[in-house]
Amino acid sequence: MASTQARLGQQALALLDVALRVPCIFIIDAIFNSYYDQGSGWVGATGRVLVRVIGVLIFTVVLLLSQKALFKFYTLFLAVLLGLAAVLINYYATSHIDFYSAYYKAALGFRLLPRNGASLWLGMAAVQMIFGIGYVFLLNLQSVFAALVVLDIMIPLWGMMIELPADVRHMIAVVSGLALALNTAVCLAMRLKWFYYSCRYVYLLVRHMYRIYGLQLLLEDTWKRIRFPDVLRVFWLTRVTAQALILVYVVRAVRRESGDAAGGAADGSSDAQGYLFSWDVFWDLTSNLIISGCDSTLTVLGMSAVISSMAHYLGLSILAFIGSTEEEDKRLGFVAPVLFFILALQTGLSSLDPEERLVRLSRNMCLLLTAILHFIHGMADPVLMSLSASHVSSFRRHFPVLLVSVALFVLPVVLSFALWHHYALNTWLFAVTAFCVELCLKVVVSLTVYGLFMVDGFSNILWEKLDDYVYYVRSTGNIIEFLFGVIMFGNGAYTMMFELGSKIRACMMCLHAYFNIYLQAKNGWKTFINRRTAVKKINSLPEVRGDQLRNIEDVCAICYQEFASSARLTPCHHYFHALCLRKWLYIQDTCPMCHQRVYVEDEGRDRAAFSNNNGGYAAPQDGAAADPPAQGENQHGQPVAELLPNGAAGGTHAAGGPPGLELVEDNDSIEYDEDEWGTQNGSTPVEEEYINDDTDSTED
Repeated sequence: MASTQARLGQQALALLDVALRVPCIFIIDAIFNSYYDQGSGWVGATGRVLVRVIGVLIFTVVLLLSQKALFKFYTLFLAVLLGLAAVLINYYATSHIDFYSAYYKAALGFRLLPRNGASLWLGMAAVQMIFGIGYVFLLNLQSVFAALVVLDIMIPLWGMMIELPADVRHMIAVVSGLALALNTAVCLAMRLKWFYYSCRYVYLLVRHMYRIYGLQLLLEDTWKRIRFPDVLRVFWLTRVTAQALILVYVVRAVRRESGDAAGGAADGSSDAQGYLFSWDVFWDLTSNLIISGCDSTLTVLGMSAVISSMAHYLGLSILAFIGSTEEEDKRLGFVAPVLFFILALQTGLSSLDPEERLVRLSRNMCLLLTAILHFIHGMADPVLMSLSASHVSSFRRHFPVLLVSVALFVLPVVLSFALWHHYALNTWLFAVTAFCVELCLKVVVSLTVYGLFMVDGFSNILWEKLDDYVYYVRSTGNIIEFLFGVIMFGNGAYTMMFELGSKIRACMMCLHAYFNIYLQAKNGWKTFINRRTAVKKINSLPEVRGDQLRNIEDVCAICYQEFASSARLTPCHHYFHALCLRKWLYIQDTCPMCHQRVYVEDEGRDRAAFSNNNGGYAAPQDGAAADPPAQGENQHGQPVAELLPNGAAGGTHAAGGPPGLELVEDNDSIEYDEDEWGTQNGSTPVEEEYINDDTDSTED
């Protein structure tokens, strides 16, 4: 129970922290969007710019305050507001001889206080008393000063109750306001010490974090500490909601004044309600809200935060639906808003005219949708490959990811058809279509590989060509994707030169050329070279068949399956399936058993004696002159004890081997020290770079 209450208290503090930072964003946005007359001279322009800069700096500092300092700041700010409200009420009340009629003229028709005079004065006194007590409580004044402050606020009302002359009442209100302002200034001045030490503490903390962790971690910590995405999200939603209420009120007022409602004035309200929710009016309101929702950099950031939240929950829903638990696949809430913001900066979204801004925003949303679909495919593809490779036969396990894959194929087709049906061909439509075609190609490649693995899973024999077929399918897809990347680079270059050029677009084109063209080509070529080299090495190794294979009586040390027809013999006299050894050689050029480098020897090696994976010896099949190695020596005449660390050359006789040959225990039970891994018979350390033969190039 206590932990639940503590958790609720922390959540309440977090909500309050976000709510108190949102006004700073509103004020900074208003400062950036304010306009001034540039014809007032350079002095006036300089003064306005200076005021803007100071205002932005002040509210940026308030935005970055710690939670405790933020609460303290708003406590003082609310106290100042209460004192200002009390002074304004006193000044307004004493400035009119007939306060009762003045109240009803200025209250916009809202009659909250009673009509009779005594009750009216009593209500005003209660309001001023509340303001005075709140002011005293927030500033934490002592009892004597608190009583004097409340008395100072109430004196102007008492002057009105005893019907003093208007000039006297006005002078009393002014003196009361000056006294309260002086008290507020003194209280704030006494807290300048706290403000100085707070700023110094923040400065020292920032400097310490910068020196220890660097600028990147400092920015990340500040981003999380002030909950900036939540602040931007609340700012944008609050702004759009307020604008929606204003637009609805304006539409209703205009509709009411126009007098065009059918059926007369009696049912004018119902007609106005129906007109308000008609499709045309709804579309106009929505368009205006969308246009005003991205009219500045801060509003674009706010819209990005909203898109981040939507994309995050969409990604979690898809992951739960397809049954994936990969943490890397939960980055959709980060990728989508970053891409949206980059597109907005690249196209200058906030600086466009309203109509053009709406068109550009819709185009950016189409590009963003295709990017999200590509990311979802990246989430579904590993699940497809995992299910097919693990031979899971449950239909309930396969159906969700197959449904997502089919949807990823259908949605781009529908989107492309709709866009081509309504728009003429241009660079934007060409880019969207290219992304859609590329996504369909990726889905086809994934489903084809999935089908190949499923066929192999239901087959009772080893499909040795499966790896080649998978490589051919993925290589074909990667080559087509590479061509699409080159085409998109040309499309972007044409757009930058003849339509809409910007520095951000140039930077994005450079990144696209490096990641999607250069690295993809480099990795694809590297994979091709590795496969070709592995095939050459496999073909250079001798092949064991017939009686030689039967004399070994062992299994492949990679897949632990028996040898059905043939095996490949390495120079270190270990044997494997050709397919298994080829996959191993894609990763590193060493023997899986003893970690000696696999290399091609002279032609006489294929006639040399060889041992099995457990150290057993088998004579050549043709019975040619090849005496077995002497006791304690390997095939090259080297003592076995020299090849084994710590004298681990104890021996047993292998079943079926020549008599008198002492053998070591299983090679896979030998433990090597880390320092000896790279020194056994000229071998080199295991390569760190891992090349996945199923993934021939980087994702887009």
